Amino acid sequence: MTSWIIHVTMLVLSVFIGSTEGKRDRMLYCSACRAIVDELNYSIGQVDPKQTINVGSFRLNPDGTMKDKKIPFARSETHLSELLDGVCGSMSDYALHVDPDTKQKRYMRFAPRSSGEVGDFPDFKNFQFDGPEAANALKFACESLVEELEDDIISLFSQTAVNVVDKLCSSVSDYCADAKLQNDEL
Repeated sequence: MTSWIIHVTMLVLSVFIGSTEGKRDRMLYCSACRAIVDELNYSIGQVDPKQTINVGSFRLNPDGTMKDKKIPFARSETHLSELLDGVCGSMSDYALHVDPDTKQKRYMRFAPRSSGEVGDFPDFKNFQFDGPEAANALKFACESLVEELEDDIISLFSQTAVNVVDKLCSSVSDYCADAKLQNDEL
């Protein structure tokens, strides 16, 4: 009898979980995707471009030579994997922003980075600081995207792809495919 109850419970849970997976907040996930790209671009830019790493096989060829090549460390799979491990920790520097003209909502960075960047940050009066729940939602969306799209993210960033935001957030993930979201720049 208890195994029947367990089976029914598992069935109900799987139906519930399956029905909630498809109902992701597009604005939240688009914002998280854009934030991931922004944070990775910033982190890659902080690495000395002269720093390289050896990649390839370290086996000897029949002629006694080794086939390896040097690539920029900043865009190496090793470095990108390390960056992805910590990228979602910066989501606490983002808050919901409401454009005063269009009333469009999206999460944007409100905090300057540790390098003393002053930058052109929007006026704080257009941000909604809704407490830890909103920050946790953005962090969860970030973690979900990193888990789902890790290979695509590494591939795009290691190739120095142009328009990574559009490729990753619109073409690959489809979260920013909406015209209003797609044409907004970070």
